[in-house]
Amino acid sequence: MTKRPVHYWMMKSEPDAFSIDDLKRKGQEAWDGVRNYQARNFMRDGMRVGDKVFFYHSNCDEPGIVGVAEVATDAYPDPSQFDPKSKYFDPSASRDNPRWMLVEVKFVKKLKRTITLKELQADPALVEMPLVRKGNRLSVMPVGAPEWKHILAME
Repeated sequence: MTKRPVHYWMMKSEPDAFSIDDLKRKGQEAWDGVRNYQARNFMRDGMRVGDKVFFYHSNCDEPGIVGVAEVATDAYPDPSQFDPKSKYFDPSASRDNPRWMLVEVKFVKKLKRTITLKELQADPALVEMPLVRKGNRLSVMPVGAPEWKHILAME
């Protein structure tokens, strides 16, 4: 059996809701509340234990990549979809047919500095990266291996 190569991802979080420091403190956390089908499909169909993740702070004064995490579990149903008290409750989801999935991520490291969205957008080596394309608002997206290495070298 051949081992699947590591894949690379970016996951966005608003630092007021859950920051890289929160992940560092907790060590590992479920990435719940994703309510976009394409982002869900990336987690459900693409992510595997051991994949690497850029942790990205969005909707803040200086959006950008702030850390590295690792996928710690395979995808499983997001329990918030079944909880009527949750803001992520989905009345059309059922335990027999869950609509929303999540993975857990574990802290790897906080970057020495934020690699800002403006830097990423200005870098010609990253022009094909989904994050820098106009109109892309996905909270979970793939990152190519060359882009991963290039961005890590920017730290």
